[in-house]
Amino acid sequence: MLLTTEFERVSYPLADDFTISRGTQTAAENVVVRITDDGGMTGVGAAAPSAHYGETADTVEAVLPELLDVVESVGDPHGIAKIERGMRERVGRNPAARAGVEIALHDLASKRLGLPLYRQWGLDADEAPPTSFTIGLDDTETMREKTEEAVEAGFPVLKVKLGTDRDEEIVEAVRDAAPEATIRVDANEAWTPREAVAKTEMLASYDVEFVEQPVPAADPEGLRFVYERAALPLAADESCVTLADVPRVADRTDVVNLKLMKCGGLSEATRMVHAARAHGLEVMLGCMIESNAAIAAACHLAPLLDYADLDGALLLGEDDYEGVPIEDGEIRLRDLNRSGTGARRTD
Repeated sequence: MLLTTEFERVSYPLADDFTISRGTQTAAENVVVRITDDGGMTGVGAAAPSAHYGETADTVEAVLPELLDVVESVGDPHGIAKIERGMRERVGRNPAARAGVEIALHDLASKRLGLPLYRQWGLDADEAPPTSFTIGLDDTETMREKTEEAVEAGFPVLKVKLGTDRDEEIVEAVRDAAPEATIRVDANEAWTPREAVAKTEMLASYDVEFVEQPVPAADPEGLRFVYERAALPLAADESCVTLADVPRVADRTDVVNLKLMKCGGLSEATRMVHAARAHGLEVMLGCMIESNAAIAAACHLAPLLDYADLDGALLLGEDDYEGVPIEDGEIRLRDLNRSGTGARRTD
């Protein structure tokens, strides 16, 4: 079979500046990948690189010719395992670049079968948890207003970014604006271990569900210290990047937060889900700020999860792709009337 490939770098403005403890983002650089078979059917994916993990749009563009050469050499969109292995041999790291290619392959393979991806995998759409909606750092009043907007839009779960000297003030304002919402918080590595323990005690009084990445990933013993003393469950994000990290954090967290752009794609994320289950961990799937060309694929893993944080495309000011319908936070896979991942250009 003849497969042709191409990619395109796209910059998406955000609906609002997005701030976490490490800095502020005003736009999202994605690289869209397209793989077309000899019948003219095209699969779409996207890489959403993060400089925190050593990738940029420039590095993605630099390695994609090598990765796509593997795709064209194998020439079979259903040969995903062989292509995935070949990509790893050619390019050892660059997980977002590999994820963008693998998403496009899964999209094309499912389209050729005439099935949405979750049905190809035999998953139950009714098991998908709701996605959270993220409230980025800002002045407290703005965070309150964004919380009110999210509640009015129907989101039952909110993820609140923390890591400031006014964390309690922020959480108090968010809880006041969303008294019925499930609230999770994410410190993005901002706290010391002892500070994190004290923060969990404070956060428990506001009925927070769990705390994500309280301490730096470079301090695994600090994470263990917090885990053994925390008043709330913990989730590991920056501390859990690849499959090999799952057993490393199993004795110091309750939840692992997986991301396609951290681990290299849908296949590796699925392996990480099963590894987490084997270690008695709960699983969340998160995202970068991504076009629906990428987020749509992640949504199909939702039935395997305990928690979803797949709002990346909702934070964009514009997106030239639409994906899996999300309504009131519900990932509505059953409403998807297209095969593949459901990613489709809007123009």
